[in-house]
Amino acid sequence: MPLMSVRYKKQLEMRGDAEQALPLTQAIAKVRELATVKNDKKYGTARKRKAVDQTIDLVVHLGIDSKQADQALRGSFAMPKGIGKSKKVIAFCDGENATAAKEAGAVETGVDELVDKIMKGWLDFDVAIAHPSVMGKVGKLGKTLGPTGKMPSPKSGTVTVDVATAVREFAAGKAEYRNDAGGNIHIPVGKASFSPADLQENIEAFLAHIRRIKPASSKGQYIKRICLAGTMTPSVTVESE
Repeated sequence: MPLMSVRYKKQLEMRGDAEQALPLTQAIAKVRELATVKNDKKYGTARKRKAVDQTIDLVVHLGIDSKQADQALRGSFAMPKGIGKSKKVIAFCDGENATAAKEAGAVETGVDELVDKIMKGWLDFDVAIAHPSVMGKVGKLGKTLGPTGKMPSPKSGTVTVDVATAVREFAAGKAEYRNDAGGNIHIPVGKASFSPADLQENIEAFLAHIRRIKPASSKGQYIKRICLAGTMTPSVTVESE
């Protein structure tokens, strides 16, 4: 059994029963409270640790069969209040699209030279956007960008004719999501420093989105469990209805 830190033990005690589902407002308050817990243990002359504004993650367990292609969920979502983090975005495009992408916040634009740069090992970016017309050239990066989750894809909204808008949204923190093998979707919904109202608006907006994209072939209970957790906190269960 892995060792638990003093802080984590205190957080578990404060959280209480992991199975107890709380109304969303209470769950948000609980996670924000857990995120403020500090480690009481002293480490001699060690440098004082810098406070961290923890990311708050939402996990939704869905009643889908992840092995069925028509039930797989993948896409991107722009939180109404943002997620408190900007991203480095590149854009595979040329001409006017490249100019617009640069103005929208892309750190690099281009096609052949950018593809070559990445082929040589450059991966200092978070998201890659591509215009459909250049995907024939970008496709050769599949083995390089695929394993890192950075390969442009129409399903995730990173292959689009409106490159500038996509760059602007992803640079501002638009988040990608996809279900894992267990039918779970993980997505950041903000920071612990966000107001409860902003976190609630983001969470409710994403859950409404998830309900809208329910696969037609998914049977039975669709949303089985909802949890919230900070980067360094245990999870809190949220009432699903």
